[in-house]
Amino acid sequence: MSSLGRKLAPVMLIISAGSSPGPEGTAEGEPRVVAALDVHRFRSVEGPKSGPAVYYQVVEEGAGGPLLRGSYQPGMESVEMGVDVPQALRQRVRFLRWRWRARAFPVGGDECRPGLGDSAGSVSLGFKRGLKWYVLKYVWSSVSKLGAICDLKRRPFFERDTVILESGGETLQWREETVDLRKAFRDHFENGNAKAQVPDFVGLAVMSDGDQTHSESGADFASFELLE
Repeated sequence: MSSLGRKLAPVMLIISAGSSPGPEGTAEGEPRVVAALDVHRFRSVEGPKSGPAVYYQVVEEGAGGPLLRGSYQPGMESVEMGVDVPQALRQRVRFLRWRWRARAFPVGGDECRPGLGDSAGSVSLGFKRGLKWYVLKYVWSSVSKLGAICDLKRRPFFERDTVILESGGETLQWREETVDLRKAFRDHFENGNAKAQVPDFVGLAVMSDGDQTHSESGADFASFELLE
């Protein structure tokens, strides 16, 4: 079960004031950034909580800004790092944008095959309605088919879909992703019903892991932004 069902760390905000345009969406109707999620604020929400067993570090990288680097080595316990979305933005936000790059692919890592569910990196988005959690896990896989949806979970208080957003490719190459939060939720959990109510988007978590394939894995995560 995803650790997004647990309490996530507070977020550091940059919130657009009044009606002033943000760095995005200067034209009417276009998305604009309402908050940036500071990678310094991510905390362990699954696995060890402190010390060298937490295999993530913040790296300051010049003009590109800080990044969160995951560096899993065989034999380590998997750790997931999370941050929450402030209450005031949980219904307001429409899009999530971030950058990431793979640094090491776990050998044969395939989230769509039992026993091989490791990836260079993943970003899990948590939604909550009452006591029930919904999680969309976006993965940068070693070998899974691009666009595949797998490892579906359907339980009374927890549902999750895993989406292969990136697969293979060269390491150390940045890619930018944007997720339409409302559309994604409806497509995965409401059979595409455009009128379905979307619950609060409460937080996100990132992970690099190689515990099932017993191999090295790693990724850099940066520039998390919430847009409306």
